[in-house]
Amino acid sequence: MSRALGPEAPAAPPVEPAHAIDEAGGTTAQHAERASVDTTVFDGVRDRATAIVARYPQPRSALLPLLHLVQHVEGHVSRAGIAFCAEVLEITTAEVSAVATFYTMYKREPVGRHLVSVCTNTLCAALGGDDIYAAVRERLGGIGHEQTSADGTATIEHAECLAACDLAPVLTVDYEFFDKQTVESAVEIIEALQRGEKPHPTRGAPLNDFRSVELLLAGFFDDPAVGGLAAVAGPSAAEESLRGARLAEERGWTAPPVPDEGGSA
Repeated sequence: MSRALGPEAPAAPPVEPAHAIDEAGGTTAQHAERASVDTTVFDGVRDRATAIVARYPQPRSALLPLLHLVQHVEGHVSRAGIAFCAEVLEITTAEVSAVATFYTMYKREPVGRHLVSVCTNTLCAALGGDDIYAAVRERLGGIGHEQTSADGTATIEHAECLAACDLAPVLTVDYEFFDKQTVESAVEIIEALQRGEKPHPTRGAPLNDFRSVELLLAGFFDDPAVGGLAAVAGPSAAEESLRGARLAEERGWTAPPVPDEGGSA
């Protein structure tokens, strides 16, 4: 015995797989994740973010300074910071994370009031960099690489090279140079920071703090919030670095001419 079939039920709408790429260049799951993260901590800098993006013909080119802006706000690149950058630039959080985890200047854990970077590469290490690093670690409570002292004064890190071999051993505080260091002088710098002081670097601008420097690195060089143009004023070259050029000038030495494409000078 046969039974008549009723009207055919409407087909269910297709479910978009979580890995499907949408028009914004990301997956449905990625954009859902971005939307679920609270980024209101950055509401006060959205105008700054817009100004950063306006500097570039392609918005995604603004990612590096935008990440520095994020660190100015939070002292590191948080999950919210990644979502904020992705939102502003209309890219995926995966693309932001790929950049934030590649460059060592972007920190994934909160940094203290100051970032102390001790060069432990070959020449600095041979001239005492390892001993300086050990002494600074001890003075900050025995913390290790990329860890922050209990009082929040500083985060310490090994630096592979600070490009000041002629002034080794060196360390930087918030990326400003302290050249020709000894264990004793390095400990004095840390003790001054712990007292709330800001010792003057050997070269570079007067010390401020890590978050203020991040605003400078985001490109706001004359901002009153970080001291205006005085925040980036200061000598950047040392006599040792200039000696070769000055000696050549005194003696009339010049580099050989560059051959033209035909091979003649």
